[in-house]
Amino acid sequence: VNFLNDYDEAKQLQDTGESLGEEDERSVADLLVDQVEFADVLLVSKTDLIDSSKLDRLIAILKTLNTRAKIIPIANGNVNINDILDTQLFDFEQAEAAPGWMKEMRGEHIPETEEYGISSFVYQARKPFHPQKFHDFLHNENLAGKLIRSKGYFWLATRPHFAGYWSQAGGIARYGFAGMFWKAVPESDWPQDEEALESIKENWEEPFGDMRQELVFIGQGLDKNQVIEALDQCLLSDDDVLLGRDHWARFPDPFPEEWKEAV
Repeated sequence: VNFLNDYDEAKQLQDTGESLGEEDERSVADLLVDQVEFADVLLVSKTDLIDSSKLDRLIAILKTLNTRAKIIPIANGNVNINDILDTQLFDFEQAEAAPGWMKEMRGEHIPETEEYGISSFVYQARKPFHPQKFHDFLHNENLAGKLIRSKGYFWLATRPHFAGYWSQAGGIARYGFAGMFWKAVPESDWPQDEEALESIKENWEEPFGDMRQELVFIGQGLDKNQVIEALDQCLLSDDDVLLGRDHWARFPDPFPEEWKEAV
């Protein structure tokens, strides 16, 4: 229960006295989600103090955030020392790939938490967002359901070369500049190793190359169709797409101006 309360609140580590210094801008939710998503073993303590329905919901959320971690409920502080010391469970590559949002993006849907009303899906599109409409979507507090975790990349019509990133954990959400799409980079500057080139080609689709929307949503009571419909409304119409980038550049754009100067 404390985990869920801390996760949902928009507290900064600076406010709790747990930051690494003045430049540490992380929130409590940032710290919690980083720890949960990278863990091999998750201990759920004081389970004797909450009812079974709350415990089941908490475990379901933890399973959604980290699909590979061993989750151990603890009552009265009793824990088997062999469950937490010298477990030999750590595998860096597996840990990097463990977050639920990442597995969902790779198409590895995990259905077992849906009985608790927790569901996940990936939104993908090959048209740019109208910046004002997408900005309004991100700041809409009446999203259909409760978001637990969402993350991914987006493409704005007014900055066609740049990918933006979106990351939300609990009560904290942020967006920013992620980098340039390979479509906007001369092929002479592309990586030369075969694995990297193959990764670029896997996400390539003409006429816009790797430019795309790819956002993962994990939540409780989410109305998937309503969220998808709202995002579809943010996309440019087919007529706007055909009018081209000179036309796109005239759209109102409330996102940070410094993105355009990032490279």
